[in-house]
Amino acid sequence: MKNKIKIILILLTLVLQSCVSKKEILYLQDADLYAYQNIEYESSKIQPNDILSITVSALVPETTIPYNVQTVSSTSSPSLDIIKLQGYLVSKEGTIVFPVLGKITVSGNTTAEVEKGIEKLLKDGGHLKEPTVSVRLLNAKVTILGEVKTPGTYTFTEQNITLPQALGYAGDLTINGQRDDILLITEENGIRKVVHIDLTSAEWFNTPHYYIKPNDFIVVNPNNAKVKSAGIIGDAGIVLTIVSIALTAVVLIVK
Repeated sequence: MKNKIKIILILLTLVLQSCVSKKEILYLQDADLYAYQNIEYESSKIQPNDILSITVSALVPETTIPYNVQTVSSTSSPSLDIIKLQGYLVSKEGTIVFPVLGKITVSGNTTAEVEKGIEKLLKDGGHLKEPTVSVRLLNAKVTILGEVKTPGTYTFTEQNITLPQALGYAGDLTINGQRDDILLITEENGIRKVVHIDLTSAEWFNTPHYYIKPNDFIVVNPNNAKVKSAGIIGDAGIVLTIVSIALTAVVLIVK
């Protein structure tokens, strides 16, 4: 009988270890401390292998034809994949080949800086009068793996997205995701960095990592409860079954 009691106690211990506290699950538990603070917005830099959409306009539209990529005629709006094929691929040297102007260095600059640079070249070179240039990144993406509902690589066309937005693309963390130690792998000035972010606190709101950069990599590791239960307790149904059996056994032994 003593052996049976020991087995039951071991099972109950495993069940308790697999439980997750409220403090480990709730997001931004100290958010009120960081309310009403200014947000520092930092535009991402263009990198090799980025695909850019560049549109030139001027007072006389006909004069801009040589500077704009001719789109494929279609009865419907072109898909993003087709637009990417018509975009400018940034070479490993950080340059693009632009009509008439030739090779232009764009890597390390923001899209706004590239816009101003091309406008200056067009104006100073006497190509166009009062040119306006629009530059947009077409293949910005973020990869999210681990304890999220739908891991994968997600493409976005906004200038920047926030970390919560990125995790939202992946369907949020599962109940087994480790919220206090999200790994963000990013590149800054050609150097790869690994940043640890605690989603249970709002402290990271004031860091440069509130916004996700193109090509960032996010990893959500399993929490301690998930690790401890791996291979022993697979899901909630099994947990309930074990608890039920253990309690029934205790009642029978006591009787």
